[in-house]
Amino acid sequence: MKNHGLETLEVYQAARRFRIKMYALSRRLPNVERFNLAPQIRDAARSLTNNIAEGHGRFHYQESTRFLRISRGSLEELVDDLSISLDEQYIESTEHQTLCSEAASVARLINGYIRFLQKRKTEHPIGDG
Repeated sequence: MKNHGLETLEVYQAARRFRIKMYALSRRLPNVERFNLAPQIRDAARSLTNNIAEGHGRFHYQESTRFLRISRGSLEELVDDLSISLDEQYIESTEHQTLCSEAASVARLINGYIRFLQKRKTEHPIGDG
């Protein structure tokens, strides 16, 4: 079953790639983080893509943008988790920089999609998406 074009959205594709990388990082963390940082990373990474999907499925501009904002908040949590991983020396500085750069790219896509939806709402104020 196709997800109404969800998987064709550039923002979803980029977030999904980032989620995969964050899951991989969570599996590499030391055992001391098994019940702390690792599940936090997985939860936030899952929330990143889940909220893009949920917003996309709402077919209403205002609800869609609300879920995209939640997704953006989850992305910011992941950036903080990357900082923790760097501070605790779980990852190298180069990996931190690479992943933070990718997170910034995902954030730009989320922000762009929010702007697109807001513009569509202005152009079609009565329609539901």
